[in-house]
Amino acid sequence: MCAIAGLFYPATPKPVDPARITAMTDVMAHRGPDGSGVWTAPGVGLGHRRLSIIDLAGGAQPMASADGALTVTFNGEIYNFAQVRAELEERGAQFATNSDTEVLLHGWQAWGPALLDRLNGMFAFALHDARAQSLFLARDRLGVKPLHYVELSDGGVAFASELKGLVAHPLLRRSVDPAAIEDFMALGYVPDDACIVAGVRKLAAGHYLHLQRGKAIPAPARWWDVDFSRRARGSVRDLQAELTEHLRAAVRSRMVADVPLGAFLSGGVDSSAVVALMAEASGQAVKTCTIGFDETGYDERSHAQAIADRFATDHRVRTVAADDFALIDTLAHAFDEPFADASALATYRVCELAREQVTVALSGDGADEALAGYRRYRFHRAEERVRGLLPEHLRASVFGTLGGWYPKADWAPQQFRAKTTLLALGDSGGAAYARSVGVTSPALRIALYADGMRRGLGAYRGEDRYIATMASAPARDGLDAAQYADFKHWLPGDILTKVDRTSMAVSLEAREPLLDHRLIEFAATLPASLRIRGGQGKWLMKKAMEPWLPRDILYRPKMGFVTPVSAWFRGRLSGEAAGLARSPILATWFDPKAIERLASDHTLARAEHGRTLWQLLMLDRALGRMFV
Repeated sequence: MCAIAGLFYPATPKPVDPARITAMTDVMAHRGPDGSGVWTAPGVGLGHRRLSIIDLAGGAQPMASADGALTVTFNGEIYNFAQVRAELEERGAQFATNSDTEVLLHGWQAWGPALLDRLNGMFAFALHDARAQSLFLARDRLGVKPLHYVELSDGGVAFASELKGLVAHPLLRRSVDPAAIEDFMALGYVPDDACIVAGVRKLAAGHYLHLQRGKAIPAPARWWDVDFSRRARGSVRDLQAELTEHLRAAVRSRMVADVPLGAFLSGGVDSSAVVALMAEASGQAVKTCTIGFDETGYDERSHAQAIADRFATDHRVRTVAADDFALIDTLAHAFDEPFADASALATYRVCELAREQVTVALSGDGADEALAGYRRYRFHRAEERVRGLLPEHLRASVFGTLGGWYPKADWAPQQFRAKTTLLALGDSGGAAYARSVGVTSPALRIALYADGMRRGLGAYRGEDRYIATMASAPARDGLDAAQYADFKHWLPGDILTKVDRTSMAVSLEAREPLLDHRLIEFAATLPASLRIRGGQGKWLMKKAMEPWLPRDILYRPKMGFVTPVSAWFRGRLSGEAAGLARSPILATWFDPKAIERLASDHTLARAEHGRTLWQLLMLDRALGRMFV
C-alpha cells in the first residue's frame, strides 16, 4: 500500500519542480514508510511513497517501461496480477520485476483503458504515456483506494491519495465549500462527490480520468457499475454453493503477500467468515486481533475468542476504555475532512494492534452492503411493502398526518418510536431511506445554521444525492435501490474512508475480500428473499457459512463497533460540548446560541443530541487543522 501524488499540465508542458512533488508525497509518508521516488519530465511529475508488500526488492516506483515511454505511480494491490501477467507474456511482454505494478505498464501497452476490466484489485494509479502526451488516472470499482485531484491556477492538474497531499501544493486555494458542510452534517462524512476544500474533486469509484495535452479537461468516465436489475436463476442450494465459491476465491486471492498477514476478528459474522476461510486455505495459524471494551454492552471479546479457539488462530486482544476519546486530534489529522463515524476510534485501535505483528490485515467490510445486512434494509423493505398498498397521495395524507401527531420519543425502546416510521411511510422510498442513513435531521441543521449559511444553501440538502441515486438506480425494487445508493455514497464515503485512513495512519494495508467485484456482481443478482428472510439480513451468506461457524455467531444480533458519544458529552466531554458554542471556526456557518442550547439540552438530558455534538466537534477540529 502506498501514497501517490503528481502534476500534469494539459495545455502546455511547463517544467515541474521535483521538490514540489516530494513535498506532496512526504506529508503522506505514513502510507508508505519503506521508500519514496519522484519522476519528472516536461509538463508532468509523478511521486510515490511505498509500503512494501509484493516483490520487496524490485517494485520501486514511479516505474517506467523498458523503452521509457510509460511511467506509472500506483497505490493498491492487483490480486490477479499473476494471471494478467501470464496473458501478457503470451502476447510477448517481457517482465523485469515480479511486482503487480509492472502489469499496469504492459497492460496499458496491450489494451489501453480496457486494461481496467481485467484487473481484480483495489487501486488508484496515474500512468503517463509520453507518446500520447497523456495522463491516465483510475480508481478501483468500489473505491477502496482514494484519489483526489484539483485544477490549479497555473493550469496544472494536481492529484494525491489524500487531501493533505494537495494542500502541500502552494497554489491550492484553500477555502471551505459550504455545501460540503451541509453534506457532512446530513450524512456524517463528506461524500465522494464532494470535498470540504472548494474546487477539489475525488475521482469516483469505478471511474477514470484521461487527460491529454492540448485538449480540455474531460469529465471522468465510468468504467464499472454494479447492476441490481438482473436476477440469478437456480435453486437455493445452487446459489448457496456459488456464493460459497465466490467467498472462498475472494479470501484466497487476498492472502498473497511477501510480508506477515493476518485478520481483524470482531466475532461478528463477516470477520468470522473471513477468518474461517483463511484458516481453511492456510498451512499456518492465522494471526487475528480483537479490540475489547471495558463496558459489557460494547464488548464482543468472548465471541471473537470463540472463533479464535475454533480455528486455532494466533489471537491477540487489547482492551480499551469505553471513554477512549484520546484519538480525536489524531483522527482529525488522518482524515483531513471532517468525519463523524465514531467507530473510527475503535478501528484505529484495532489497526494499531494488528500493525504490531503484521503488515497486511483482512477485514470483513462489505458484506452488509452486498447482502443486505444492516437493520435499515429490513425496515426499508417492510416500509416499501406498505407503500405499495396505498396510492402516494393517500399515503402522504394518512401517514404524514399520523406522523406529525405522534410524539417524538428518543428515550423509548426502538419498537415504540413510531413517529419516524409513520413519517417515512408518508414519504417516497428514496426520501425516507435518505433520512434513515442520515445523522442530523434537516430541521435541526437549519435551526443550527447561521442566517448566511441558510441563505447560501437555499433549497439544497445533503440527502438529495441519495434520492436522485435511488430514483435512477439499475434496480428492480426499493431494497435494490437502497443498496445501490449505499454502494455509491455510504460505502466509499464512510466505511472505506474509515478503513483506509485508520489503517494507513499506522502503515497497515487493509484488504476487503467481501468487496471482491465478482462477489458483489453475483450478490446483486440474488432475489431479495435470499438477502433478507425471517428477519435475518445476509440470509444466504449465513446459510453458506453454517458448515464453518456456530449458530450463536451466525444468528446473534449485530453489534459492530459502538462508541458511546452521548454518554461522553454528559460526562468527561461536557466541557467540549459547551465550548463548541464559543468556536470562532463554527461561528462562520452556525448560530452560537443555537449550539449553546443544543449542548445544554443534551448535557442536562433534556434531549438526545450526542451524534450532532460529535459532528460539530469533529468539524471544528478538522477545519481548524485545514484552514487555520
